[in-house]
Amino acid sequence: MLNASTKQKINALRDILVGKIPDPKAQVEQITLALMYKFMSDIDERNAELLGGKSSFFAGDYASCSWKALTDPSLSGHERVIRYSECLEKMSRNPDLPQLFRDIFKHAFLPYRDPEVLSLFFKHINDFEYVHSEDLGDAFEYLLSILGSQGDAGQFRTPRHIIDFIVEVVDPQKHETVLDPACGTAGFLISAYKHILKQNTEAGSHEGSALTASERRKLTENFTGYDISPDMVRLSLVNMYLHMFPEPKIKEYDSLSSDTYWDQDFDVILANPPFMTPKGGIRPHNRFSIKANRAEVLFVDYIMEHLKPSGRAGVIVPEGIVFQGGTAYKELRKMLVEKGGLWAVVSLPAGVFQPYSGVKTSILLLDKNIAKQTDHIMFVKVEHDGFDLGAQRRPNGISELPMANEALVEYRRFVSSGEKSDATGWPGIAAVDGNPLVSFVAKQQIASLSSYGLVGAHYGSQTIDESAIDVVMLSEVCDINPKLPREILDQSELEVSFVPMSDIPDKGSATFLPQQKRRLAEVSKGYTSFLNGDVLLAKVTPCFENGKSGIARGLANGVGFGSTEFIVLRPNDEILPELLYYLVSTSEFIEQGKPQMTGTGGLRRLPKAFVENYQISLPSLEKQKEIVAELHKCQVVIDGALAVLNNYSPRFPSSDGIDVVPLGELGDFVGGYAFKSENMVSISGEGYLPVIKIGNISKTGQITDSRQQYCQYTPDLEKFIVKKGDIVVAMTGATVGKVAQVSDDSRYLLNQRVGMIRAREGVEQGYLLAVLLRDDFYQFCQQTAGGGAQGNISPKQIVNYMVPKLTLDQQKMMARSVQEFLGSRLLLEGIVSDAQKAMAELLVQ
Repeated sequence: MLNASTKQKINALRDILVGKIPDPKAQVEQITLALMYKFMSDIDERNAELLGGKSSFFAGDYASCSWKALTDPSLSGHERVIRYSECLEKMSRNPDLPQLFRDIFKHAFLPYRDPEVLSLFFKHINDFEYVHSEDLGDAFEYLLSILGSQGDAGQFRTPRHIIDFIVEVVDPQKHETVLDPACGTAGFLISAYKHILKQNTEAGSHEGSALTASERRKLTENFTGYDISPDMVRLSLVNMYLHMFPEPKIKEYDSLSSDTYWDQDFDVILANPPFMTPKGGIRPHNRFSIKANRAEVLFVDYIMEHLKPSGRAGVIVPEGIVFQGGTAYKELRKMLVEKGGLWAVVSLPAGVFQPYSGVKTSILLLDKNIAKQTDHIMFVKVEHDGFDLGAQRRPNGISELPMANEALVEYRRFVSSGEKSDATGWPGIAAVDGNPLVSFVAKQQIASLSSYGLVGAHYGSQTIDESAIDVVMLSEVCDINPKLPREILDQSELEVSFVPMSDIPDKGSATFLPQQKRRLAEVSKGYTSFLNGDVLLAKVTPCFENGKSGIARGLANGVGFGSTEFIVLRPNDEILPELLYYLVSTSEFIEQGKPQMTGTGGLRRLPKAFVENYQISLPSLEKQKEIVAELHKCQVVIDGALAVLNNYSPRFPSSDGIDVVPLGELGDFVGGYAFKSENMVSISGEGYLPVIKIGNISKTGQITDSRQQYCQYTPDLEKFIVKKGDIVVAMTGATVGKVAQVSDDSRYLLNQRVGMIRAREGVEQGYLLAVLLRDDFYQFCQQTAGGGAQGNISPKQIVNYMVPKLTLDQQKMMARSVQEFLGSRLLLEGIVSDAQKAMAELLVQ
């Protein structure tokens, strides 16, 4: 049981670290490692006493790594930092450690080098006593509750009460195998384990007292968890170990892209898979039934595929799964209803994952035995889960989860018993008579719609007519490129706003501020006209692909003129300008528009006809207002995250007494190769490698697969190979000066106008990355680049850029600082992606 003292100790440790490690997830990792390190060392000392004074974990080259050695008062603070850092990084290779501990310390490192902070940190770690592991278990539970409020790349920690609700309904048993294919910190697995212990407890005794020794041992072998993140695997291992799993079966594994464990199946699967799909989609192996590249679709498919014939599952999904119109989504829902074992859908409140995600979610409940015995799907709508829907998610004591649990459990019991409730043999409402949360829909009625929608509220007593959904073309709700009224055009001296393309923001913000004013006579010919409330859409490449669009507001006298590369959409009374803007800013609109663009090279344009004929779902004006309000909230989140991503600039230590040298003295620069366009292909083949071009370096400093092209590798191109850790820099165009580091194990070819930098011996590659990520370098490139609108910077100019020549320790410190940022960037990108997905889902309502 967590007590105030343990909570206070953990808070003190976080307070010590916060100045050096601002990211809560990284704080949890460092505290976890230190607690486990001391616990492991304590075990070793206790074993040594039993074995006559001989250490088993910390012998030979690792003798100086024991906790006692690390906290030796004779060590200086600097020596302690160096030793602890070295020991952390090599502990996973210690041959005398059990494999579990080696796995926990895999990829471990110390992200700061402050002796005072580390000494104070160690002092507080020493406050924990490990005569029993309860203190450590309580501390770790509290740490995970801290982590529970942090979103990471779409992987949002599932609230404990939601996990327990699902586990109680699915009801795993002591003899059954249990899997979580995206286990995070193992929350579902631990909840299922506790559920089974509670089921097998004798009156007045400790939990699990009715289990025999062999049953308890077998129980710990029945649980399996996979996660793609090594950090999550580490936390899961610790969590399982502290809950009496001596050898947890937690594996670092990509459930979607690898088929190593594909042939395994399970009695019970519990999961809250990641909501986020990386840009470009997932590249799954070919054993899935549904052909898709969306993470949420593939995970649900994976769960259906890996259930035993009598298996059961509970999985949280983003709301798009239950209604989205894409082919893969429809196929998935059809499979769920017809042979996937779906028997119930629980709609959760929209704020369950606040404050880090506003995505509406549902729970899919699968039970192949139940599904065979009923012709209906049970729908449960939960609007209150015991917490308010604000950002802080404060408890309010109003929860419908117990009522929902009772209905689901009773209905499943009723169906399993084989009882009949009426002449038709349908075991329906009699099982949950009077429960206001529950409705039932016949599978036949669901199948009558080609969409196989799984939103219970969409079904009434009559068959739904899909044609009743209001789908319109854009030309029906707005005028495309309308002309100005004659009474305005006749006012030649009228002051109007002038809006060049550069004033329109890229995708992300509807608002732009007109900066220039002209006389109407000056711009009435050769420019595009518009009025307040019109939506401006850039039609030319690359502006269209970048999502340049906005709503005209604050125009002088309500009138504006601008680039001829705008398409103007003037909404009528049936659609709000804000909703229209969001619709033409979606990735779906842009992706559908790209193949329709006409022209060659940099002059490809979106045809007016595409915009006119583009179909949208049109809700009522009242519903539009609700949707726009929610879209605005999502946009605020995106703007805030992008502001951090776009403005990050590593800080140098104090420059006093530090030499300044050309960049070329610290790293070797390689220019790209002029690959011919006719030799590039858009689909990779054997012997082909992806080519890094200017367009593959994003504005936020990443290597993207946007319009990825490939070229055949030959040995004479070895000089232009880019691999993990290499830094590339854009040397031309709007992104000149933007840099990115290769973070995966892929090999790339370097195209012309992209440079590559590798650190020389004695220089940290991470330090070079820090130097090049600084705003100073970007501004230098932007100001130095010459050669017209595109702007070019030469290799000579780059290698002559002056940078501080730091000591190796200072370089390592900056390198680690950058790595911390890159870890935080994943969080921010996840937040952006999730908010964008939430917006996309709002726009299909």
